[in-house]
Amino acid sequence: MKRIVTRSGRPLRGELYLPGDKSISHRALIFNGMASGEAKVEGLLRAKDVEATADCLRALGVGIREDGDSVIVTGCGGRLTPPSEDLYCGNSGTTMRLMAGVLASQPFEAVLDGDKHLRERPMGRIMKPLSEMGASFQGREGGEVAPLLIRGGGLTAGEYRSPVASAQVKSALILATLGAGGGTLRFSEPHRSRDHTERMLAAMQIDLAWEDDVLVVPSAQVAQATDVCVPADISSAAFFLVAATITPGSDLVLRGVGVNPSRTGILDALDSMGADIAVINAREVSGEPIADLHVRASELSGTELSGGMIPRMIDEIPVLAVAASFARGVTKVSDAAELRVKESDRIATTVTGLKQMGVDAQESPDGLVVRGGAVTGGRVHAAGDHRIAMSFAVAGCAATGETVVEDAENVATSFPEFATCLEEAMNGS
Repeated sequence: MKRIVTRSGRPLRGELYLPGDKSISHRALIFNGMASGEAKVEGLLRAKDVEATADCLRALGVGIREDGDSVIVTGCGGRLTPPSEDLYCGNSGTTMRLMAGVLASQPFEAVLDGDKHLRERPMGRIMKPLSEMGASFQGREGGEVAPLLIRGGGLTAGEYRSPVASAQVKSALILATLGAGGGTLRFSEPHRSRDHTERMLAAMQIDLAWEDDVLVVPSAQVAQATDVCVPADISSAAFFLVAATITPGSDLVLRGVGVNPSRTGILDALDSMGADIAVINAREVSGEPIADLHVRASELSGTELSGGMIPRMIDEIPVLAVAASFARGVTKVSDAAELRVKESDRIATTVTGLKQMGVDAQESPDGLVVRGGAVTGGRVHAAGDHRIAMSFAVAGCAATGETVVEDAENVATSFPEFATCLEEAMNGS
C-alpha cells in the first residue's frame, strides 16, 4: 500500500474489533521465549514489527508455532542459542531495544540490524546502561546506531536513572537483569512509562516491585511461561477515536481495547477537548484492564498537554494534532522532544503535513502548536512513518476534498488492516 486516499462525507458507524496491542504482543513473545515452559498467546498482532520479534527469537532457539488463531511459545529457560546470522529487526525499534537487553546477558556475540529507517534511530540510550552492566557494543557513530554487534554475558545489575521516560529502556534493563549474574536493578525515570512489562512479568512469577519511584528487580531470575490474551491496541484505536470525533454524524464502538492507565493519555487529552467518548464494559484480561469505547462526533476545543501526560500518549500525539486542527482555539503540546527520534521526526512531519492541509501549525523544540480552523484535502508525504500515514488518512475523513497520503507502506508494521477497518467503519450503519 504505497498510498492511502480518503474523502470526507461518510460518518463512521457500527462497531470494530481492532488488532492486538503491539507493545503487549512483543512482550508476550519475548518474555515467554525467555521463560521456562510453554504458553499460548491469543490475539497476537499480526504485523511486520511483531513478526520481526518472532523471527529474531526463532533464530535464537525459541520455539514459536501457529495453533489456529493463536501462537504457542516454547521458552528457552533463560538460555538462548547463538544465531547463525544477523538478527533483522525490520522497522521495529521495540524489537531492537528489547532484544539488546536480552542479548546483553547471553554469553555470545550477536548482531542486531534493521531497515533504513531503524538504522537512523538512536540506540545510545540502551547501549549506555547496558554497557555499565558489563555488556560490550559496537555500532556506527560510536555505537549509537545499528547495525549493533553485542557481546553479552557477565553482567552485574545496579542503579540507573534514565534521563527520559521510556518503557523500552526500562524493559531492556529488566531483561538484562534477569539474566545477570548478580546485583539488583534500581531503575527510575522522570515520569512513569507504560507498565506492560511489570504487569506481565509479575504474572510470570518474577520478583519486582516499585519502592516509591524506584523499580527494584533482583538479578538471576527465570520467568514461568504464562498464557496471554492480547487486548486491542489503544494506539490503533486512537485513529478511530479521532476520526469519529471529527466526522459529523459518527457513532462508533471499539470492542475490547486495552485501557491500561499508563496508555490512556489519548482518552484524557480528547476528554479535555470535549470529545464524547464513553468507556463501557470495563474488565480485566491477562492482568490488563480492557473496555469497549463508544465515541460520537462532537465539537472540540483547544487544550495544552505537557509533563506526565506525554509518556502516556507519546505515540498518539500526531493524531491528536489532527484532532486539534478541527478544534476551536489553540492546542499546545510540549515536553515531547522524544517525538523527534521516532520512525521519523514526528514533530516536523506532523507540522509539515498539517500545513499541506491548510492548517496553521508551528514546531517548537519539544512540541508543536496547532490553531484549529478550516482543513482542506491535499497530498501529504508520510516519510515512511506508519503513525504519520494513518494520522493524515484520518484527517481526510473530515477535510474538504480528497486527501492522498504518500509513502504509506510502513502502515503494515503496526496495523496492516487499517484501510480495511476505516472503510468498514465508513460503511457501517
